Amino acid sequence: MEWWTHLWLNEGFASWVEFLCVDHCFPDWNIWLQYVNMSLKRALQLDALDSSHPIEVPVGHPNEIDEIFDAISYEKGNSIIRMLQNWLGAEPFRKGLALYLKKFQYSNAFTEDLWAALEESSGQPVNKVMSTWTSQIGFPMITAELSETTDEVRIKVRQQKFCANGDDSSAQSWFVPISVISQSNPDKATCYLLEGKEGEILIEGAKPGDWIKVNPGLIGMYRLNYSDEMLKRLLPAIKNQALGAADRLGIQEDLFALAKAGYNNTANLLTLMGAYVNERNYVVLSSINGNLSELGSRFSHLPCFTQFKAMRRRIFSRILEEVGWEKKETDGHTDALLRNMLVVTLGKSDDEQVLARCQELFNTHYTGGKQIEADIRGAVYLTVRQDGTDETYRKLMDLFNKTDLHEERERVQRILGTGPNAALRSETLEFAMSESVRSNDTPFVIHGVANAGPEGRDQTWAFIKNKFPVFLERYSGGFLFTRLVQVTSNFTTMDHYKDIEKFFAENKAPSAERAVKQSLESIKLRAAWLERDGESVAQWFTEQGL
Repeated sequence: MEWWTHLWLNEGFASWVEFLCVDHCFPDWNIWLQYVNMSLKRALQLDALDSSHPIEVPVGHPNEIDEIFDAISYEKGNSIIRMLQNWLGAEPFRKGLALYLKKFQYSNAFTEDLWAALEESSGQPVNKVMSTWTSQIGFPMITAELSETTDEVRIKVRQQKFCANGDDSSAQSWFVPISVISQSNPDKATCYLLEGKEGEILIEGAKPGDWIKVNPGLIGMYRLNYSDEMLKRLLPAIKNQALGAADRLGIQEDLFALAKAGYNNTANLLTLMGAYVNERNYVVLSSINGNLSELGSRFSHLPCFTQFKAMRRRIFSRILEEVGWEKKETDGHTDALLRNMLVVTLGKSDDEQVLARCQELFNTHYTGGKQIEADIRGAVYLTVRQDGTDETYRKLMDLFNKTDLHEERERVQRILGTGPNAALRSETLEFAMSESVRSNDTPFVIHGVANAGPEGRDQTWAFIKNKFPVFLERYSGGFLFTRLVQVTSNFTTMDHYKDIEKFFAENKAPSAERAVKQSLESIKLRAAWLERDGESVAQWFTEQGL
């Protein structure tokens, strides 16, 4: 790269190649599905904020360099490369890369040099299209509506900038490669390049009444806002799994983002979750669980939170019965991940059977009996820690002190502060600063306390403020300091917003300025979400009789 402005050429491309190589060597791992729930999701979350930055950002000071080693350079960078390769085709893309690498071997290059090589190999206007993705903050929301006749199916599409705050005033636009499949022709996508604000696409092979799925495989980096009719037609295809796992995942991810931003209602999202009653794919379930967890953390102080936990038990308890607690010879590589996730989720949802089983496993493990399988040991530790008792805390500390394995020490130290006892949380925060914990592990132990609900977040923030000079001296200029600042992003009230804004105005942190802005923006968005949808969510739970 010629300068730090083009950092994404190194990092974004390397991140994309990681997944490409794994998929080539182990296609049965379906790594691109995990990619969607990791890289693409993170890119969309961060780039929807006003405090985001373009992929290519001017760098004028050394302190600014660390800040651009973030999800925009890495995750958005690899997401648009994936989209570009799909649009051009694998072979023209490979030939363009070969031209680029040969021409600039032993030298530096600009982003435009890569676009020129790809234009030469593909004949497509790569620079014109991709400059809209590298030079602008954000990405589009594509609204899709059906336009059917008796013998053909079209969809009308229009784009606007997707904003986490629901703002619709931006005049930004992108050149957007769009692909579409239908119920009658699910294996061949209709491809279209949206060059303006609006367009119309004739869906090849589609019949009236078909479900229509835009962005199959979640290749494009945009949010989808389906018309009510299009979404209604997709629900049976989710339930009977006629749609692939990535598409099932993407539909609820998009609706979650739309509800969170105010483009849709959270009650509609909760209704959509009912279509996933037959879902067994770990990555899809992980996405659903993550979104429900975020929703729960926003509404945890409302009376309907008890009903929310009952809903999670209804969704996940039957799956744990099928998966079982012990490893099987027939397990795939994601079954262990699924089992761990289910134990954690049901434990946090007060599932009595899971709480009792975890306590039984832990007691046997602690007294030298059968050891808990490594795949679920952290989940069991986390679950038993929820009892908040001093006895369990001391047992966990004893396990920490007796082992020389860093993996085991890390399991324990990250969950010590997650319980409901305020005094033990305070003890954990002091423990995090002690010589017993490695300096680079300290922020993660502190995050464990912040994950202990609203009280834990308040306690952690007070501790960070009190120890701020120590943290600044120890971590300033590195990602661990940013990690500490990110503790603030999960608050949901404007009182917290004002306190955090005032604190960082009086206590400068140059290496984390962008992280502070992103946290403040996230707080404001969550406060607005709660105010906007809190009442309708409570009403939805009442209507469900949970």
